[in-house]
Amino acid sequence: MEKYFDKHSIRHHYLFPEAGPRVQSSIGQQRGTFMKGKVLISGAGVTGLALAFWLDRAGFAVTLVERSAGFRRGGQAVDIRGVALDVVRAMGLLDDVRALRTQLKGMSMLDAEGNEIHRTEERTYSAGRLDSEDIEIFRDDLCELLMRALSERVEFLYDDSIRAMNDHGDAVSVEFASGQTRRFDLVAGADGIYSNVRKLCFASEAEIVFPLGVVLALFSTPNSIDLDDWQIGHRVESFGYVIYPSRDKRELRIGVGFEAPEPPLSRGDPDGQKRVVAQHCAHLKGDFPHFIDAMKTTEQFYYNELAQVRMPSWSKGRVVLAGDAAYCASPFSGQGTSLGLVGAFVLAHELAQAQDVAAAFATAFSAYETRMRPYVDLNQALVDLDRQGPVPDELLDEAKNGIDLSDLLERRA
Repeated sequence: MEKYFDKHSIRHHYLFPEAGPRVQSSIGQQRGTFMKGKVLISGAGVTGLALAFWLDRAGFAVTLVERSAGFRRGGQAVDIRGVALDVVRAMGLLDDVRALRTQLKGMSMLDAEGNEIHRTEERTYSAGRLDSEDIEIFRDDLCELLMRALSERVEFLYDDSIRAMNDHGDAVSVEFASGQTRRFDLVAGADGIYSNVRKLCFASEAEIVFPLGVVLALFSTPNSIDLDDWQIGHRVESFGYVIYPSRDKRELRIGVGFEAPEPPLSRGDPDGQKRVVAQHCAHLKGDFPHFIDAMKTTEQFYYNELAQVRMPSWSKGRVVLAGDAAYCASPFSGQGTSLGLVGAFVLAHELAQAQDVAAAFATAFSAYETRMRPYVDLNQALVDLDRQGPVPDELLDEAKNGIDLSDLLERRA
């Protein structure tokens, strides 16, 4: 069974020790004032939760709709880098994020037989340099932390999705799969690379989603090899895997990458997807056959053909996109989570500055895109470099710090 939790059943202070020095954001000035408008956010991942945090703080009435029946555990490790760390600090969550980091101490590269051929304590395949200030954290740990940081004012609609939308000019009417219909001042799509909001309002996927010809499969298995604070991996020209333990060491999180099959598999066929993964891993020896056996029965399984999203505009009328839905860089960049966190902050800031959101939302959307697009372009450009080997540290440093938020963030003691 997949593991779910209800945010309202968890005591808020459980993960929140007293915070130290924080970065103060310009967004918080509106808190406690009248509601500036009603915003529907589709997608309760990192970007959607961060956007809900900032918009609620700015005085908006926020509703989050999520197609899953509840919060799901599992998923890969993600990275918070560069300026995204300042955004997390402004949320008051930096100490908590640091406490939840993966804390890997190094990695071993194996051959197809399972023999170690290289070992290093300087970096890992997933996180890069271990002496960096950047933070690697499991996606579910980060999402849980963001969810606990939300106020009780934020409304959640689980096990539901948007069926249709109609932008009337003064509001957006939304028909949900559950049958209810509601009106919102704005709708934000933070629902991932194959965004439902984008599909309903923007151009076809063929015009804006650019496949990279690679599949990434992620799954969890019991930690049958007692892996502890260490990563193991294997990489050849068109195939690779990476394995690391969960924070409690009970599970292994496994990622497998290989050339995408032709024709592409249906996204609604997990059994077929698992068969393809097993076929691509059939040559591996050592412990890997046991991991594949465990994969066949796990419900914590994710399969996707990697792609980038490149759009001429991230908004249309009263509908706006953020994170992977608007500018997915792909896991090759290592910057998807940082882009989502920064994008949510910038979008919320621009909306918070509008005295009359009903009249000024288009200006806010334009300002959000103007500030974000150079940063997005830098990070999307990392992908071709990563496919040839690790991105040079100096280029990653440039990309992760490729946006200036100093006018939005004020340090306080």
